[in-house]
Amino acid sequence: MSTSFEQDVLVLLPRLRRFAIGLAGHPSDGDDLCQMTIERALTRKDQYTQGTRLDSWMYRIMRNIWIDESRARSRRSETFVDEDAGLSVGGEGGQEALVALGDVDRAMGSLPDDQREAVLLVMVEGYSYKEAAAIVDCPVGTLNSRLVRGRDALLQKLGEAP
Repeated sequence: MSTSFEQDVLVLLPRLRRFAIGLAGHPSDGDDLCQMTIERALTRKDQYTQGTRLDSWMYRIMRNIWIDESRARSRRSETFVDEDAGLSVGGEGGQEALVALGDVDRAMGSLPDDQREAVLLVMVEGYSYKEAAAIVDCPVGTLNSRLVRGRDALLQKLGEAP
């Protein structure tokens, strides 16, 4: 028994949301990006080729939307909330974890877009270099270079974190 396209998309939802939040840098922006991606995929499901990887197709849609939204946002010159906003929310017991998570989020957010994308796809989502390169439409060597630079920058920034 085969599953429907919609059911297959639903199975991917947690991974799509995690990637969207990683790209967008904030959960609410990531949720918006994820919603736009699913909406676009559902309205254009006739463009999906059966037998190919649905997750790669969805990630490419998300990446294209993210690029378009980033360009539009920079044109509008929006101002953003300070990155430290909300770190003090929660109980005292989880405070250290929140600070550490905040350090990782800030370090990821400070990476150039292409490096952050490579780190998210390979180190967080678990894609092979070849699969990740296909998603971002670049040669494997370029993706490898972005990943190495991104990983090194993360390690350096996290080593400097208080």
